[in-house]
Amino acid sequence: MVSPKSEDAALDRRTRLLAAAAVSLGGLSDVLTPLGELFAARGHELYLVGGSVRDAVLGRLGTDLDFTTDARPEVVQDIVRGWADNLWDTGGLAFGTVSAVKAGQQLEITTFRADSYDRVSRNPEVTFGDSLEGDLVRRDFTVNAMAVRIGADGAMEFIDPLGGMNALLKGVLDTPAAPEDSFNDDPLRMLRAARFVSQLGFEPHPRVRDAITAMAAQIDRITAERVRVELDKLIAGAHPIDGINLMCETGLAQRVLPEVPAMKLEIDEHHQHKDVYWHSLTVLEQAIDQEEGDPDLILRWAALLHDIGKPDTKRNEPGGGVSFHHHEVVGAKMVRKRMRALKYPKQFTEDVARLVFLHLRFHGYGKGQWTDSAVRRYVTDAGELLPRLHKLVRADCTTRNKRRAAALRATYDELEARIERLRQQEDLAKVRPDLDGTAIMELLGLSPGPAVGKAWRYLKELRLDHGPLTRAEAESALLEWWKTQN
Repeated sequence: MVSPKSEDAALDRRTRLLAAAAVSLGGLSDVLTPLGELFAARGHELYLVGGSVRDAVLGRLGTDLDFTTDARPEVVQDIVRGWADNLWDTGGLAFGTVSAVKAGQQLEITTFRADSYDRVSRNPEVTFGDSLEGDLVRRDFTVNAMAVRIGADGAMEFIDPLGGMNALLKGVLDTPAAPEDSFNDDPLRMLRAARFVSQLGFEPHPRVRDAITAMAAQIDRITAERVRVELDKLIAGAHPIDGINLMCETGLAQRVLPEVPAMKLEIDEHHQHKDVYWHSLTVLEQAIDQEEGDPDLILRWAALLHDIGKPDTKRNEPGGGVSFHHHEVVGAKMVRKRMRALKYPKQFTEDVARLVFLHLRFHGYGKGQWTDSAVRRYVTDAGELLPRLHKLVRADCTTRNKRRAAALRATYDELEARIERLRQQEDLAKVRPDLDGTAIMELLGLSPGPAVGKAWRYLKELRLDHGPLTRAEAESALLEWWKTQN
């Protein structure tokens, strides 16, 4: 039984949240008031809806505003044409959505929907509805099924027929209708649940968790591109570990990112964590702590996936130990394979794979035994990823042994200081041969072709090994090398 004090506290919090939302929306009166008047003048209703209302209540409203209305798309276009700063149709009109920009706000105005789904693909048979309640009940979660009526005089009325505010106050994700029906209509909603867990810090209702577990295989109906978008939003959230855990516990991850739950089977070689999976989540958390500004998706993905090569490289050693030799090489290949399957851009994929490949190299540094040549190669191989590599390597220290952790930090501090000293002496960001292609061709009497590239690569290796050379030294070394090639 809920105590009167608990009820009073919940009511008080609800009142405060609604008051905060009113203040937040009041700051948009220069957009909302005239827009409401335009619709009212044509005899139509207008509601702010969905994530816009949820985020206004949570005090995190952005510049994207979602509306719903009883007006048909062609009428909506006619109403906002001339008022909006920009108006366009990118295919949304077929689904009842008109997009516009006004005073820096992006508006999406969608006619009430009453869609049905074929439940084979995820494509709805678009039909327009005739009531707000009918529109709200078809939305993904109750916290996204609240609305605010935008009146002609600037008045705003909060509408919550499905208990979205109560769910928000409890931090619970639940579906307006039976979750099985909702997820059958659109399986992407299962992945969106994990995404909202990450973004909002909410917990899925038990019936939602059970439905996802039973229906995880249905996510295979969703295109890789749509899955990728949700995964990026999840990993960029404030609580990505919770979202990842939900995916793994319900079986979703086994369908879209199987390399991550596979790490649960592998105990790390230092026996410092339950398994490699929890170590990887700790590394992700520690990498996030080092971010400056917006979420760094490349760093976060590399942190999560840096050890995915361990299951395939596990070896039981004498004495009961475990090793994962060359797991960084195998892991980089696995990253490329998975990210290509998810249709990630080529450069993004290569950046994440490169960080995974390089994350272990620092451990060969020992107590500073690397030569200057090795330091140059470390910097050159990382290239523009070097700041991220610094963060990933530091995040990868998850030992509970305080003395060992301090020693690792001190050693990496020394490596970074050494890199900086070399950077001041040389241009490490642009390690190139001391002779360019034209000079090589003139000196060796070559025409453009593979031999010039081979000579260029030799000089680059020489530059990495010995640092900057004078022109005379570079020419002499190149001529000596050329004799050995002919």
